[in-house]
Amino acid sequence: MNLPQPVALDQPLDRSALPSPVLDAAPELVELYWAAWELAYQHVVTREGAPRSPYMDEGFDPDTIWIWDTCFMAHFCKYAPDLFPGVESFDNFYRPMYDGAPTSLKIHHPDNPPLFAWSELEYVRHTGDLDRVRRLLRDRRYLQQHFAFMEGTPAGSRFPHSNIATTVERVPRGYLWEGVTSGMDNTPRAPIQGEHGTSGGILWFDVAAQQALSARSIATLARLIDADDLAEEYDAQHARLVELVNDFWSAEHGSYFDRFAEEPYNFHRVRTPAVYWPLLAGACDATQADALAAALADPKCFGGPVPWPSVARDDPEFRPDGMYWRGGVWIPVAYASARALADSGHADLAHRASLDLIRHMADTWSSYSPPTIWEAYSPTRPAPSTAKDDRTPVRPDFCGWSALAPISMLIEHVLGFRVDALTRTVHYRPHLPGRTGIRNLRVADTRVTLIADDTTLTITTDAPINLSLPDRTLPLPPGNHIVERKGTFTSP
Repeated sequence: MNLPQPVALDQPLDRSALPSPVLDAAPELVELYWAAWELAYQHVVTREGAPRSPYMDEGFDPDTIWIWDTCFMAHFCKYAPDLFPGVESFDNFYRPMYDGAPTSLKIHHPDNPPLFAWSELEYVRHTGDLDRVRRLLRDRRYLQQHFAFMEGTPAGSRFPHSNIATTVERVPRGYLWEGVTSGMDNTPRAPIQGEHGTSGGILWFDVAAQQALSARSIATLARLIDADDLAEEYDAQHARLVELVNDFWSAEHGSYFDRFAEEPYNFHRVRTPAVYWPLLAGACDATQADALAAALADPKCFGGPVPWPSVARDDPEFRPDGMYWRGGVWIPVAYASARALADSGHADLAHRASLDLIRHMADTWSSYSPPTIWEAYSPTRPAPSTAKDDRTPVRPDFCGWSALAPISMLIEHVLGFRVDALTRTVHYRPHLPGRTGIRNLRVADTRVTLIADDTTLTITTDAPINLSLPDRTLPLPPGNHIVERKGTFTSP
């Protein structure tokens, strides 16, 4: 069967529609930022027979789409929603899965990590589009249906829109799953390396955490449209899942571990950055958050000059060349981890690790040929990770989700900006000395420019906003403003 192929857009990228970072001390990071947008724009494609076109192509297979790739791409598309169809691309999943719509695309792993609700919530915080929330929760119930899909679909289920059977299955003590479906392919978390991926009778804590994250996100979205009964329903789901997730916590090791699926349900002690999903889902207390922060600060675990290896450095399965998920550094996992840490009181650590990661990407760009952005990175040298065959490098031009670090992590954790269009607020936590900031940052339909030096903040806004600083919140009318900078820097 000859399927129609995706076609890239033929007009050039309009950089004037994008936020423009200012970072005088590190121009190479700004250059990488613009390269990421240009590469990502090549992945805005049209395709005959797709429920939604144009859409974001992952850069992996032109006939196939992945849920977690697309959800992560939405986290940089939110900065330019007029040019990059982030959440709009979700219709290529929602409509075939829940409306029975025909499609010329195949959904690979419909039981991929369930991140739609989290990504939709982050998007509305940038756009303020409550009409979309009403459509999702009241008119179509897409997010509730996907939550139920992950809870109630038996393993081995097949669907006409998908080219592979499901592997997730809810059982009394947790969720059975599989490495490739989880997105972590050849991870050593499971003890059996099968032909398709990792398996072997393991209860995977990350899918429980991702379901908890979905429940919390649905509840938050429901409150935005005054759907209080729905919010209470998913608050209860969240509480139930938090209790389940914390059955996977080892206080002795200060970490989450999978468990074997048969009695006595012992821990399978392999540490990966999946441990940050419970933190992102609001499942951790302060002691647990501190332990997970310590793991990223520890150069023997997830820290070091290249943070977030996909297996802890002191694990016997860690590979210095990466070997895909046996040490390779994956940008989406780093992005979720940094967000989890920043939201739980560890913003300075998220800043330092994000800066180290983006510098590693820039070093790889400048010293490894071809100069591009890669699917995953070596945890030990400026190079791409090796693939599962342990010989060839991973895929190049992967923007794709690897654009998250040079775009979103740069804006959110290195420069220190967060947007809340629903309250018309720009949160700014300054980290770096020297001249830094951002021009043309979008807050719903408002455009904001903020440039900081060592003594002042200069702000321009074309509509009223609130500027939230670490020590105060300032209501700013339209126009130009100069504010005295207070406090100390948190990073050299």
